Amino acid sequence: MDDLRTTLLTLSPDDRRDFDVFMLRQRRKTVGRLDSRLFALLVRPEELPAAQLIARLYPAAPKPAAYYALRRRLLRHLTDFLLLRQRQLDTTAAASVRGQLTLAQYLFEAGIPRLAWNVLVKAEKLARANEQYESLNAVYNLQIQHADSPHAEALAGVIARRHANKKAADEEERANIADSLLRQRLREARVRGRAAVPFDAIMHEILAEYDLQEAFARSPSLLSRLMSIARSAMLVRRDFASFAPFVERCYQLMARRHGFAPAQRSYQLKLLYMLAHALYRSRQFAASVAYLEQGRALLAAAPGRQFAEFGPRFAMLLAANCAFLRRNAEGIGLLEKALRTAPPLPVADDLTARLQLTFHYFAEGAFPKANHTLMSIARTDHWLEQHLGLEWLLNRNLGEMLIQLEMGHADLALHRLQAIERALREQFPAAPAAEAPAPEAAASPAGGPYRYVLSYLALVRVILDDPAAARRPDFARHVARMPTFLPLEREDLQALSFYAWLRARMLGRPYYDVLLEVAAG
Repeated sequence: MDDLRTTLLTLSPDDRRDFDVFMLRQRRKTVGRLDSRLFALLVRPEELPAAQLIARLYPAAPKPAAYYALRRRLLRHLTDFLLLRQRQLDTTAAASVRGQLTLAQYLFEAGIPRLAWNVLVKAEKLARANEQYESLNAVYNLQIQHADSPHAEALAGVIARRHANKKAADEEERANIADSLLRQRLREARVRGRAAVPFDAIMHEILAEYDLQEAFARSPSLLSRLMSIARSAMLVRRDFASFAPFVERCYQLMARRHGFAPAQRSYQLKLLYMLAHALYRSRQFAASVAYLEQGRALLAAAPGRQFAEFGPRFAMLLAANCAFLRRNAEGIGLLEKALRTAPPLPVADDLTARLQLTFHYFAEGAFPKANHTLMSIARTDHWLEQHLGLEWLLNRNLGEMLIQLEMGHADLALHRLQAIERALREQFPAAPAAEAPAPEAAASPAGGPYRYVLSYLALVRVILDDPAAARRPDFARHVARMPTFLPLEREDLQALSFYAWLRARMLGRPYYDVLLEVAAG
């Protein structure tokens, strides 16, 4: 894979035109148009090997050394272009502070200390107002460096403010480290699935190690990180019902007391997404949509691509809510549009959007479309489990099984069912009581924390053998005895969707109607 070509393909058509103009302005006349020609060749729909690129650029005689030098020059042009564009698009306080800091350094070197100090004072006020601790530290260090100037402020005051800022910056850094550590543990837990993970103990251990137990929401940035830490624990416990009101109180308190400055927009968007996601998982769909619309309004007002990564995430969550508000067609449109975006979604988001779109098609009864979309997830089970987790893989495989069953391909559905059973029994084998870690511990059934999936598959197998069996009273009794990981009212919506399919078969009613009833409680 050509990394330079991959990078260039991320540019939009407008950006490609601007980049070509940028190169024309930067180029010396003696260089010619070879860098523009290479750029045009690299962004063609079909990828050309290096030998063909060299032949097209140097038809008289191959010049491999000149070709690779040309690639390096093109990469330098691209780096300069992106840096300049980022400066133009970034209207946040952080960018303004960096610009003022650069100007102050230039003025000091040019021998204009009075004006340099005036610029530093403005930079300090702006950085402090927007909690730009790192930039503020650089401002204080430059003030201390030039404290001998007759225009300088009192050194003792600058040092005192610098120490206070370092304390706030250090707390933010510690919260960031704790957040990253917890995310890493969460990824490990996802690979193992719902196996016993003492996540609360891990969280408290990390918070104690980084002295964050008493940290309050003193700033949007710190609040965002602390909510991220709490959300990591919630994702493992599946305790959406208690997390949603907690993050909502914190968000509304911050909005009332301090508000969110333009430079804090990314933190506000993260909080809105976490809040909307928790409300969705706790089945407060209308409230979730209300917060998502707030976030989408902020994104629409944001300059350029400053918060481009939030757009697909908000769209995917909005689509998920639409499915439970009888707006499934709207949700399908949102997902189809997200999958057509340029540049394309990151791999994990792309695959998740495809899986989500599969369930939306399934709810519409569009089983061939659902099957086609599921087949577009061209990854092995091992890759999906390692990168997206066991539960993601289970949802994919269970969805494939039901799609094949609905399409009348009983043999394919049975094959997938057997594969899921085999994988769960191998990963979570039954453990007799004598092998339990403690004498008082009971035996562990096959499937471990996913034993309810094995029970579910046993009932699907009954339907595969005799489709009419689902309407008989004894089948309903088996469903009622099916073990669940959590009480039904707290279970994941993904798991509920599979249960709703089983219940729809029992009742002989449309799946989508039953799903909405089950989700409504």
